[in-house]
Amino acid sequence: MPGEKQTAVKYYVGVDVGSASVRAALVDGFGTVVAHAEQPIQVWEPQPDHYEQSSADIWAACCSVTKEVVRGVAASQIRGLGFDATCSLVVVDKHSQPLAVNSEGQNHRNVIMWMDHRAVSQVKRINATQHRVLNYVGGAMSVEMQPPKLLWIKENLPESWEKVGYFFDLPDFLSWKATGVTARSLCTVVCKWTYTSDRGWDDSFWKMIGLEDLVKDKYEKIGNHVLSPGEALGKGLTPEAARDLGLPEGIAVAASLIDAHAGGLGVIGADVKGHNLPCENQPITSRLAMICGTSSCHMGVSESPIFVPGVWGPYFSAMVPGLWLNEGGQSATGKLIDHVVRGHVAFPELEAKAAASTHSIYTYLNSHLDLIKKSLPVGFLTVDLHVWPDFHGNRSPLTDLTLKGMVVGLTLSQGLDELALIYLATIQAIALGTRHILEAMQAAGHGITTLFLCGGLSKNPLFVQMHADVTGKPVVLSKEVESVLVGAAILGACASGDFASIQEAMAKMGKIGRVVQPNHEHKRFYDKKYQVFLKLVEHQKEYRSIMSSL
Repeated sequence: MPGEKQTAVKYYVGVDVGSASVRAALVDGFGTVVAHAEQPIQVWEPQPDHYEQSSADIWAACCSVTKEVVRGVAASQIRGLGFDATCSLVVVDKHSQPLAVNSEGQNHRNVIMWMDHRAVSQVKRINATQHRVLNYVGGAMSVEMQPPKLLWIKENLPESWEKVGYFFDLPDFLSWKATGVTARSLCTVVCKWTYTSDRGWDDSFWKMIGLEDLVKDKYEKIGNHVLSPGEALGKGLTPEAARDLGLPEGIAVAASLIDAHAGGLGVIGADVKGHNLPCENQPITSRLAMICGTSSCHMGVSESPIFVPGVWGPYFSAMVPGLWLNEGGQSATGKLIDHVVRGHVAFPELEAKAAASTHSIYTYLNSHLDLIKKSLPVGFLTVDLHVWPDFHGNRSPLTDLTLKGMVVGLTLSQGLDELALIYLATIQAIALGTRHILEAMQAAGHGITTLFLCGGLSKNPLFVQMHADVTGKPVVLSKEVESVLVGAAILGACASGDFASIQEAMAKMGKIGRVVQPNHEHKRFYDKKYQVFLKLVEHQKEYRSIMSSL
């Protein structure tokens, strides 16, 4: 924590709401995280594919972690506050109180999480309309976006629907709690709600899908005032929010970002001089930001709109002002690795041995792979073991939420070696999925040469090296592991007026840590793995076609 002599230093607070926890960081003007705190938040799963949270629980956690990171810092040094969060749907009534999103009438459970897949039939009907707004989401809307969830509420919870005051994307809910301003971020409404920066809301879309009531009140419930990320909201932090957060009243609060976009902001603009990278002296459009956590997002920008089948966007100014954004993604990555490892019969043995060695289970698994590889490169251990990773459907580039996971090459062995191998094959499958997304983006016109990784999975060296080897592209890791929090702090820095633009703040506050190069000698092996990878989904479609004739 900085001492009293550093009173001239300016600090910015970034708050990040993830799927399972809330984190806050105190960040200086050079992008250094000087304090960090984290607190878990609750998730309810009342039935399969239904995931709910509580906005009150989330806000309480935001207040707790923010107070912790600013403890001992002079109020005059804290210049701005920025929020990012998952793109979950928050529902409040006409008195701004939480409103149930469940049939049990539990009002405190008023958030439908981003990964909730309850609205499958609704999204099928929406996609069947082939409305023009779908061109901006890769041709087909995801069940993880907000319109199908709104339609589900209207059709399944009519009493709640009648009582609604506001529907918020979670990032916008947080900025509203902090400022009392209902303005939405361009990032959220463009990426998850079908708003476009040039035409705004499209009345015909909402009427066509059966949500004409949102049009009648001039979109008051979902937002009729939209600001660019980083713009200052209202008069800043309200007295009540200032007390809750332990921050000075009136400090600048920025229009927010979705968490993945904040991660992109925190890494994609970093200065790469001197690292011998193909993106050096090239425009930012040659970079892909990958935010890898529970799920993964692949963020590429372009100077003109590029329509990529199966990849969301193009979205204008949704992450970097003035540039178009395409967003690929994998619905389950960190969650999939956890699922595969913890569900294996040898997991108790792994857990015990990792604890005895005082290492995490993943550090132990990585070491165990080094022990069993013998003379082979680690990646080659899976020559006969292949995984298709869509255990929670495919977000990009196939946009098929009905796809299932596949494993080919299992034996009767159940020991720690086999657990290590299925762990490795799962990581490779996720990397192969990234290659699948990259190839779709390249085919449509993107010229990506370098990957910039952040998020929890970027701390795993095996995950990083596999992405370099499988894609054949260098991977840049940021100096600050918590790039998402740096991105949120960049928003606060812009709202404070201390930086002239998002781009200036990105260049100053985003720092490179290290570069991981692909091993080109392994290219032939991973080209073959990729061929098998694509065959797996072909076979899945074939056997589903056979079974559908029953």
